Amino acid sequence: MCLSLLLTSLLTLVQLNCENLFDCRHDSLKQDIEFTPEGDRRWTESKYWDKLDNTAKAIISCGTEDGDWRLPDIVALCEVENDSVMHDLTRRSLLRSANYEYIMTSSPDERGIDVALLYSPGSFAPVRHYPLRIKPMKGMRPTRDILYVAGRIITGDTVHIFVVHAPSRYGGERRTRPHRKLVADRLSAAIDSLHAVANDPMIIITGDFNEGGDGHMAVQMQAKGMADVSADATGSHGVQGTYKYKGRWERIDHIMASPRLARQLRSCRVCDEPFMLEEDDKYGGVQPLRTYRAWRYRRGFSDHLPLVARFVFE
Repeated sequence: MCLSLLLTSLLTLVQLNCENLFDCRHDSLKQDIEFTPEGDRRWTESKYWDKLDNTAKAIISCGTEDGDWRLPDIVALCEVENDSVMHDLTRRSLLRSANYEYIMTSSPDERGIDVALLYSPGSFAPVRHYPLRIKPMKGMRPTRDILYVAGRIITGDTVHIFVVHAPSRYGGERRTRPHRKLVADRLSAAIDSLHAVANDPMIIITGDFNEGGDGHMAVQMQAKGMADVSADATGSHGVQGTYKYKGRWERIDHIMASPRLARQLRSCRVCDEPFMLEEDDKYGGVQPLRTYRAWRYRRGFSDHLPLVARFVFE
């Protein structure tokens, strides 16, 4: 197979929770004081630009596989603050030559964190997009919107992408479980709508579900015919998940694909390049190199590692 055909037949999707990608300016409508120069994190311009370049470096590294490198076509991001941050990431960081475009939400999340989709216009051409708002139930704080983007890929097919950052387990897994089920119900309705107007649509649901493969999100999506193509994803440097909690690797980040897309999957892995990791002194092995460990600045990347899925179209 010639190189040009190989390049045009692959689609690489990355999913990454950036962990608090905030700018340094206070938004009076959000609870973001912590990430300002005067806040508890002493979040300065220097730290902000380091964070942007580290995020860019992580995304770029996801393009390497089997000795081959190509820039990821689509990147789903969680925990990005606003349009200003996304502009800086795509136009002023190490990604400035990548020519990425982006779409993001503007959610009612109290901290001001949102989800976004980076895409290479030569590989993915959006035709429509909108947020799916989650109406909080009683006792639930406002959460992130789901980002829906439909776009045409190099084959001419339309791919429907949902980027999700489900409510966290803060306050207890059992107590917050209904909050994540609310998101799952919203996604289920959206999938039903797509199936009502298209035969065997190509759908991707990706993001931080804040629960594993046995949680409401994954189980409910599988009941809708979605395959968790990231269920067995591992890294090449001892990593067994995307997030580590008290010494245990967890698979709370997911890439799910509809049957038609799942059949095109070539590989799905955790990107665990050594520069993203540090020794886990307490529990052994390695762990993600975070921006902060507790309150100590570590100049790291994120508490999550990226997922990388490659689909091949022949």
